[in-house]
Amino acid sequence: MNESLAKALALFELTEPFTREDLDKKKQELLVTWHPHRYANLTNNPRKYMKMYTQAEAMTKDINAAYELLVAHFGKK
Repeated sequence: MNESLAKALALFELTEPFTREDLDKKKQELLVTWHPHRYANLTNNPRKYMKMYTQAEAMTKDINAAYELLVAHFGKK
């Protein structure tokens, strides 16, 4: 197993074997947790908000990339 696949599995907190349903459910949970707009009302400090927003944007990109990698891996089986 390559390193990027291991990171994707760790991000999704999955171990093989997993189903597409498991993968889709976990993706949805992660996207709800890390959606950037979720942080809009958490603070009145613009600097802190932008830091949290930027982190959430990065996590959303990582989640989507990991999902694509896992779907590709899952499709090979």
